[in-house]
Amino acid sequence: MPPLLTQVARLSDGLPLVAIQTPAPGIPVTSRDQKEARDLLRKITSGANKMSIESGERTFYYMTRENLCFLAMTESKYPKRTGFLYLDEVCDMILQELIREFGNNWRQEIDQTDRPYRFINYDPLIQRKQKEFQDERQQRSKLNDDLSEIQSIMKKNITDILDRGEKLDNVQNISAELMTKSSTFKWGTRKLTLQARLQQYLPLIIGVLIVGFIIYVKFFW
Repeated sequence: MPPLLTQVARLSDGLPLVAIQTPAPGIPVTSRDQKEARDLLRKITSGANKMSIESGERTFYYMTRENLCFLAMTESKYPKRTGFLYLDEVCDMILQELIREFGNNWRQEIDQTDRPYRFINYDPLIQRKQKEFQDERQQRSKLNDDLSEIQSIMKKNITDILDRGEKLDNVQNISAELMTKSSTFKWGTRKLTLQARLQQYLPLIIGVLIVGFIIYVKFFW
């Protein structure tokens, strides 16, 4: 069973921009459902950017993105994970279409419009997306793909962390080796300095000793 109601509205005042109803056999979209959706869109101006709200046999899902609010209504037994997945894909699809049509000026187009259902031409896009979520097997497949993607991201993050830890160990080892080499270099430098000084003053010292020895032999021997 696909979502029964999908709406896109301007976040600042709840002006409806796109609205799709898909009543199922024996499950109509009532005027009360529509009023609840309108009231909810008007109230969502800040706060959590994603939430589900139970209302009798219905569940409303909403999600805010940029200056837009996206809302879907399903039966209360509809899987919540699937509800949010559907709404997330609708968000991506509508934003991509706005960027394709208006480029970087799409936000101004949203803010400046004063006509309800300004983007009614996007209705067929949402209808196609609803059909994708009509088959339960497709829903499970989408959820599995979503979970697989999350697992892949988690594995990559863990691998990066482990790799980063290994690199840190390597840096510590290199640092210790450099400190050892630095100490050896310092001792070698001192040794070379001492040798240079000996080479510089050794002839003078030997000369003084020889002169002193001659004086001692001549006068005191």
